[in-house]
Amino acid sequence: MVRVDLGEVEYLEAAEAMRGWVKERQAGAVPDRLFLLTHPPVVTYGRHTAAADLPQDGSMPVIEVDRGGHATYHGPGQLVGYLIMNIRERAPGDVVRWLESALIEALADLGIAAIRRDTPPGADSLVGVWTPEHHKLVSIGMRIREGVTSHGFAINVDSDLDVYDRFVACRLDGVTMTSLRRVAESTGRPAPTMAEVRDAVAHRLGAH
Repeated sequence: MVRVDLGEVEYLEAAEAMRGWVKERQAGAVPDRLFLLTHPPVVTYGRHTAAADLPQDGSMPVIEVDRGGHATYHGPGQLVGYLIMNIRERAPGDVVRWLESALIEALADLGIAAIRRDTPPGADSLVGVWTPEHHKLVSIGMRIREGVTSHGFAINVDSDLDVYDRFVACRLDGVTMTSLRRVAESTGRPAPTMAEVRDAVAHRLGAH
């Protein structure tokens, strides 16, 4: 997998570029790629998201997207990873579990303990990466079209956590969202830098 490092990119600009990245991969013109970037403040949501879950104060853009999952925040201090991969020989559920496991390993490399959680039958999805206390660190939402994935994950590295008071993240009302900085500080460890998180994630996802 090829690692592609980008800086801050407007969400709609990245979404348009992603459509092109997917077409390139579907055509076999490029290898699997991991794009690492950040976005200015925005809330994105899937088509099944309830209006009541979205921010009502007009404080940031709210954009409907073509991925799975519900309302998710992107903003400064958060690492976004878009995976454009051919998975024709793998089941979608296996890909999500592989991604969760790789991100947990990356956080362990940074001294952050994290877990994945199984979703009980009939419950809202618990896909993502969590602290052992069930505070959420990483949101995951992917789409698969013609055997190629798009979208991916968002890791709260040093995010503004107050923004989560303005909407219901991932349709999980009452869930505490946290960041790598907050977890590290709670254990007396230095918080990992954004560069360190990028390197750890790329390494565990096999992106070079």
